[in-house]
Amino acid sequence: MKIAVIGQSLFGQEVYCHLRKEGHEVVGVFTVPDKDGKADPLGLEAEKDGVPVFKFPRWRVKGQALPDVVAKYQALGAELNVLPFCSQFIPMEVISAPCHGSIIYHPSLLPRHRGASAINWTLIHGDKKGGFTIFWADDGLDTGDLLLQKECEILPDDTVSTLYNRFLFPEGIKGMVQAVRLIAEGKAPRLPQPEEGATYEGIQKKETAKINWEQPAEVIHNWIRGNDKVPGAWTEACGQKLTFFNSTLNTAGLVPEGEDLPILGAHRPGIVTKAGLILFGNDDRMLLVKNIQLEDGKMIPASHFFKGVDSNALELTEEELVMAEAVRSAWKRILPSVLEVEDSTDFFKSGAASVDVVRLVEEVKELCDELELENEDVYMATTFGDFIQLLVRKLRGDDKDYECIIDYVEKAINKLNLRMPHQLFIGGMFVDAEGAKTYETINPTDGSVICQVSLAQVSDVDKAVAAAKDAFENGLWGRISARDRGRLLYRLADLMEQHQEELATIEALDAGAVYTLALKTHVGMSIQTFRYFAGWCDKIQGSTIPINHARPNRNLTLTRKEPIGVCGIVIPWNYPLMMLSWKTAACLAAGNTVVIKPAQVTPLTALKFAELTLKAGIPKGVVNILPGSGKGWGHGHLGAPGLQAAGDALGQNRACYMMYSSGTEQLGAE
Repeated sequence: MKIAVIGQSLFGQEVYCHLRKEGHEVVGVFTVPDKDGKADPLGLEAEKDGVPVFKFPRWRVKGQALPDVVAKYQALGAELNVLPFCSQFIPMEVISAPCHGSIIYHPSLLPRHRGASAINWTLIHGDKKGGFTIFWADDGLDTGDLLLQKECEILPDDTVSTLYNRFLFPEGIKGMVQAVRLIAEGKAPRLPQPEEGATYEGIQKKETAKINWEQPAEVIHNWIRGNDKVPGAWTEACGQKLTFFNSTLNTAGLVPEGEDLPILGAHRPGIVTKAGLILFGNDDRMLLVKNIQLEDGKMIPASHFFKGVDSNALELTEEELVMAEAVRSAWKRILPSVLEVEDSTDFFKSGAASVDVVRLVEEVKELCDELELENEDVYMATTFGDFIQLLVRKLRGDDKDYECIIDYVEKAINKLNLRMPHQLFIGGMFVDAEGAKTYETINPTDGSVICQVSLAQVSDVDKAVAAAKDAFENGLWGRISARDRGRLLYRLADLMEQHQEELATIEALDAGAVYTLALKTHVGMSIQTFRYFAGWCDKIQGSTIPINHARPNRNLTLTRKEPIGVCGIVIPWNYPLMMLSWKTAACLAAGNTVVIKPAQVTPLTALKFAELTLKAGIPKGVVNILPGSGKGWGHGHLGAPGLQAAGDALGQNRACYMMYSSGTEQLGAE
């Protein structure tokens, strides 16, 4: 079939490529004019293939089609127009010209949310279901007959970007190709679009995205995430407009303690905490915002709002200067309209778009081996000078949001000065248990008290699971590549090896193990375990299973292995560190987060292990350790009140697996 593709962006490019692979003849591509000297990806791809590319700035004037534009289109003889992502107004003379008409992709389950900001309004309205529609174009606004629809679940903290990247982009490409296939086979339906349930909300612009504080917290959260990243929900505070990004209602275990931020019109002042900015709805429920954009365009972590701008620029070493010049060259390649990249050059004001953010992050990762860099970092440092400072701080390990304060118990034993944490480890911090409850851990060789250890309560379990859930769903752990995850586990194994004498001495002191046995077996095999599973991280793959060899389909079943979420791990007393390693290494390698309950009588190596995870750079919340009583909350049965609460905290679509020395049991609904 002869097809004209009318659209833009990576989405349009992917649809174009897949249609050609299906054997269709793309007779012409119509895309937007070059912006700041940069051609659209769809046009670039078509030009490589020798397909005619047209970049009309407009198709019509005052509602009337431009004759020369229509003539150039008609000369191609297209049998179908495919509009995968089109921001231009196409006249009906073009829409109705092909024998098969025109089909359009729309990011909404029509008739719900007609209009250009449909994805935004899906989130703003708090819809539980979303998806996309491919429909036959007519002269109305998204009112044509339906051809194909696919739906997905809207997650509580979805933004436009996450919903687009997770479902609307990959499944939308497949949907467009499927729709063309149905048309070619003469099987494409034309289902009249109902008017019942049809809505139309205007395009979201900055001036219309102001937050109305006279609403419940959930409605405010939906408004913020529905406008994230464009145009950005904003409010007035401290004499300027502040724009909020990365909002969540997951505030379980979060204590509203910090510095007040008065907000014009808000029910209560916001509170700047280490976790971010806590906001309140008129129902007094909390929501958390993690990033703030200032009026001058600078993006900062919300937790840093009152810290001001760090004016102390780092002086670069010769090696870092070489790296900076390599990164400058990458900026030049991505920003062709910029003659010279200065420290003041702003990435986005120079014409960069979201696709360029992805490209920059990948190029810098290749230039700076082992650097943990995310798309979000580019938004946090938009000028070249700030970006280089950010990279250098990351490379030097000076980019931590906070310094973890550890209250050590110190003992001089085995010619070592042992420094042992003794508090709970939740969300990357050592903290006291609820009510400051403690218990004594005993040296089994002589019955003496080693130290007081925090005694976890049911509420502490809820906090730990909330931290692990947030780290899994919203944190860096779920976004880094499997290769980078393995690198962190290798680093953790190296640190365990560097501290092996200390770990073995603690194991001998707390568990009564023979020191030489602890050094070789308890600690040595733990190190080997982490190295073994670190190697598995980028080798966890699904299967391709042939189920029907008959022509023409030759059907296959594809499987994909995914992490389950939060894993609860209960450790016995006899090999405390080694059994922790057996289970924790496997869970982390697969991309899960963990809540660990060491045996009540042997908690100290687990807490020392927690300290080493911080030094290794394991993101906060990925590992949580709760020493405590089996009778109180960790009794190894699903009915234990604290652990049941942990399962409940995960919601209906995530499972928490309790892991014991003999196997696994599922906790909560999967």
